[in-house]
Amino acid sequence: MVECSNGKLLVYASSFAFRERRFKSVSMTAARIAKLLNLDFELVAFKGRFKPIYVYYKNGGEEPIPLYCDKDGKVKPSNVCSALKSMMFVLSFHPRYSVLRRMRREIMRLS
Repeated sequence: MVECSNGKLLVYASSFAFRERRFKSVSMTAARIAKLLNLDFELVAFKGRFKPIYVYYKNGGEEPIPLYCDKDGKVKPSNVCSALKSMMFVLSFHPRYSVLRRMRREIMRLS
């Protein structure tokens, strides 16, 4: 798989969580943001049973950076979007993530 030069959003969850409504809410919101920012998107399932759902940003060969974690709460897409937007905006100031710096304006327009 060829990675997009803008990086990718990764959603990590237990395969058990894939059936839950909150997983659908988090993954659909992350997928929508990835599409709007021209990022790749990937779902990563673990065999174990655990409740948290994590969203990470990964740029090339770098280690993934955590952006969001839902521990078993009631998820609203607007809250997920706001959290992802905030974390990506903060990362855009880090010199290692110059790709995010170039898309800072688009990040702030997310809703």
